[in-house]
Amino acid sequence: MSLLGFMLVLAAAFCHATWNFFVKRINAGPELVWTFSAITVVIYSPLAVYFFLQMPAFNTFNISFIIGSCILHLGYFLLLQKGYRTGDLSVVYPTARATGPMLSTIFAVVILGEQATIQGALGALVIIFGVLMLAGGLKIKSMAQASSLMFGVGAGVLIGSYTVWDAYAVSVLALPPLLLDYSSSLGRSILLAPVAAKRAGAVKKIWQEHKAGLLVIAIFNPLAYILALVAMTFTPVIYIAPIREVSVVLSVLLGSLLLGEGNLKDRLIWSCMILLGVSILASA
Repeated sequence: MSLLGFMLVLAAAFCHATWNFFVKRINAGPELVWTFSAITVVIYSPLAVYFFLQMPAFNTFNISFIIGSCILHLGYFLLLQKGYRTGDLSVVYPTARATGPMLSTIFAVVILGEQATIQGALGALVIIFGVLMLAGGLKIKSMAQASSLMFGVGAGVLIGSYTVWDAYAVSVLALPPLLLDYSSSLGRSILLAPVAAKRAGAVKKIWQEHKAGLLVIAIFNPLAYILALVAMTFTPVIYIAPIREVSVVLSVLLGSLLLGEGNLKDRLIWSCMILLGVSILASA
């Protein structure tokens, strides 16, 4: 794995954990997804227009991949924010981030034909095991934890699906990463517009009380994924998906220290295991 690819994915991980923290802190419903998606569409529109003008004519196959990406990402965002409303950031997020790369790696090998090395597989397994233990392992101590785990696994399935789907779009179909992600934000804004209209009061309240947080989400959400998509154009998914789990360490710190979710000591121990796995994988 190249140093550039590693740095891009590492930066993406920090952006990803940051916007997830603000989504959890705002703690709202589909109207939140629509609000930050609409703001993203406005902020990134100049760049989107630039890349659109550089593209050759779209064909039906390319358009179908853009639509499919939009649907997968919409399902992910709705399921994730629902999980945050009913569970802990430090359980839902790690579980999703463990399930996602595991499936991404499997899909990348089976569907995209990528080659896995023994060292790379070991690093990925260490990361996944560390994330699972970070989420509480296989011991379910309460209904709240069970609910958090279920939402996390569901979000992880969608992560694994859209990661491989989008990797094919940018690496094989040569769709610009920013344009692909922008299309997803635009699609969410359109599909959730009726919901936002019905909850206009809630949208107004979110904007009035969380302007700064909304701007952070609107900027960092697409930036996190665009950086990862750029890396996917020259780096195999089997490396990128697990290394993005560095974001889990930051999310644990944010959840335990700033949101009062506790268990900092145990969670830091498993976070160190995740970093060990990242080191093994990055050097493969």
